[in-house]
Amino acid sequence: MNASEKNPSEKNPSEKKHRETERACQTAGELRIVAVNAITETNAAAWDACANPMADQRRQNPDGAAQSPDQEITYNPFLSHAFLAALEASKSVGGRSGWHVQHILVHAADGALVAAAPCYLKSHSQGEYVFDHGWAEAYAHAGGSYYPKLQVAVPFTPATGRRLLVRPGPNADEVRKALTGGLVELCRIDGASGVHVTFATEPEFRFLGELGFLQRTDQQFHWENSGYASFDDFLAALAARKRKTIRRERHDALAANGVSVHWLTGSDLTEEVWDHFFAFYMETGSRKWGRPYLTRPFFSLVSETMRDRILLVMAKRAGRWIAGAINFIGSETLFGRHWGAVEHHPFLHFELCYYQAIDYAIAHKLARVEAGAQGEHKIARGYMPATTYSAHYIADPALRRGIADYLKRERAYIAAVGEELAATGPYRQDAAIETE
Repeated sequence: MNASEKNPSEKNPSEKKHRETERACQTAGELRIVAVNAITETNAAAWDACANPMADQRRQNPDGAAQSPDQEITYNPFLSHAFLAALEASKSVGGRSGWHVQHILVHAADGALVAAAPCYLKSHSQGEYVFDHGWAEAYAHAGGSYYPKLQVAVPFTPATGRRLLVRPGPNADEVRKALTGGLVELCRIDGASGVHVTFATEPEFRFLGELGFLQRTDQQFHWENSGYASFDDFLAALAARKRKTIRRERHDALAANGVSVHWLTGSDLTEEVWDHFFAFYMETGSRKWGRPYLTRPFFSLVSETMRDRILLVMAKRAGRWIAGAINFIGSETLFGRHWGAVEHHPFLHFELCYYQAIDYAIAHKLARVEAGAQGEHKIARGYMPATTYSAHYIADPALRRGIADYLKRERAYIAAVGEELAATGPYRQDAAIETE
């Protein structure tokens, strides 16, 4: 149960939690740490200065260096105030979704926001893509209650990014430790079983491990841009047989069925287009998950504030939209998220989600494409294994010992599988171009 619900006589439970968290987590009177129940309780510019701090500084000072190893110099759209606010305003999170907002904020003595963490009190393990159902079942069998738990993540988004959003400065390391301490203290106040920091950066993974968080790894498949000038240039880096297969798949997906592909972004993202895409999302999502996570208003809201950071790859046949894939545009990465279709043609999924994403990344000189979770079939399309990281604070010592033993074996397995999969990649091993 949420700590704010434990005393029904409290007139404003939310305010009580703010006071308890602040009192318990204050550090030497210099930092004030609170939990808030909506991102709208923070100033958007202040949040974004913590979430993507180096993006603007890089534009202003290209020669400037990051203050700390975990300070990315790239823009991550999912960490922006606009994206997280759209999730909340659209009721994709909050309400009865099982994602109760508990964002942690760290303020300096002068009131400035110096750190934050996107955090949610969870009553289930859905929409996370780092699977801990087995942990919950084992704890329940032992008589424990795994839920609620605290999830530090971007809901429904298996994309790596910073989770401890610390603004650069001379005291960044101290602030980062205080923020982590605030998460652990909020876990105690909420009566949660643990804190789960998922799809974190590798430096955060190392940092949290040093503080006693359990470390977990997993595998995704990313496409890396080696300075290709065109899609054909990319194909030239592949073995001849792989090149031939991809060309055939692209032909069968489009020309063979009279399908055309359109990149829509910015002002192209009309409500009519979103209606079509949402129909695709619902059709495919209902078959995969039973209940898609995102509501229709989410797409309108995020389009209002982030339309230049969104790419819809839409397919049309016989004058009507039949399929689409949504991508979010970072400063160096194209993030593929959801896709759906009302007509199903061979290889259309590969075309819209993988090949068109590569085309776009090459055209816009992006360094990589992250096409979502799982999918070993991506390797044959040029997407190679990449390690993902999460860190877990488990409150119960017995449960922590059991999970630690499991994760030690799992990490070794993930590393071995990654090496084996990398060896099956489609790229040529020699310098000469093979003939087909």
